[in-house]
Amino acid sequence: MKQSHLAKALLKETGLNPVDTARIALEALETLGEQRRGKGKGELMVLLRRVVREGVKAVQQAEHTVTLREAVWASVEARKGLRPTTCRDLRNYARRLLRVEEAGDMLLRTMRVADCKRILAAAFGSSASSYKKGRAVLSSVFSYGMRQEWCDANPVARIDVPRVVEKPIVPLTPAEVQRLKDTAEKPRHRAMRFSLRLMLYGGIRPTEVSRLRPEDIHWEEGQVIIRPTASKTGGGRAVPLRGMRGLSRSERTIPRNWQRRWRALRKAAGFRRGSWVPDVCRHTFATYHAVAHKDLPQLQMIMGHRDVSLLRTRYVSPVSQRVSRQFWGAANQ
Repeated sequence: MKQSHLAKALLKETGLNPVDTARIALEALETLGEQRRGKGKGELMVLLRRVVREGVKAVQQAEHTVTLREAVWASVEARKGLRPTTCRDLRNYARRLLRVEEAGDMLLRTMRVADCKRILAAAFGSSASSYKKGRAVLSSVFSYGMRQEWCDANPVARIDVPRVVEKPIVPLTPAEVQRLKDTAEKPRHRAMRFSLRLMLYGGIRPTEVSRLRPEDIHWEEGQVIIRPTASKTGGGRAVPLRGMRGLSRSERTIPRNWQRRWRALRKAAGFRRGSWVPDVCRHTFATYHAVAHKDLPQLQMIMGHRDVSLLRTRYVSPVSQRVSRQFWGAANQ
């Protein structure tokens, strides 16, 4: 009786009674199976205490998590060493994810495939391309969360990657190229003459042009070095200097406020925002180079691609030899 009263006194604050605790102890011992056989009372008590300690740790670990909002921004912060433009895009996609109703307050560990599908559909459902990028960002958040032990799995890995059908990019016509060049001759836009020719006759991406430094331009060797840190893909390459006749030494520079100047030049040349295709100058160069030289491996090296398949499927459009000659004939005018 004394033990019964003592047991009740010890359990009073827990709300449990001796029968409850006996059932729990018995269940633990039955679960242990062979591990409990042949042990005396003292050994069983030691074993049960160990089960309790390890069980508490497992429960605490299982409940250790953060909200999706906290995980998203922690993941973004962990990648702050990336290029400024990449970080900006990452933050933009993060905000779009978190604007979905109730998404930010969801606990990372409790999120399932259906939750992730709903968030992605609400944030990026209108565009397969955006959905694909958004999926990659959300997947990276869960991967980061797993490393922090905020969750045990990445549910986004079970969501299919949408197939993105790229629209063909039509190269600029010689007349459209001339409009850009004529506009760049005007005093307000002359600072962009060099940049424009690098894009048209070197196939250098606009962002890569904006990152060029004076030491990257090798006039004596007739080439531009695209540093790995300036390249979109992280790989360096050498691009021949073409179409530079008539440029004074003072014009062979990359001006400040480059993006703003590039938008102003396009607008002044009659290209409105909705009609301008990003990287169309790069596609224009690739198309006319392929027709004129018929050397895709060389073009691949200049463009910085891993193989020629992307050139065939994405960059090279069918144009006539006559139009190609027009383009290259005007290069040094």
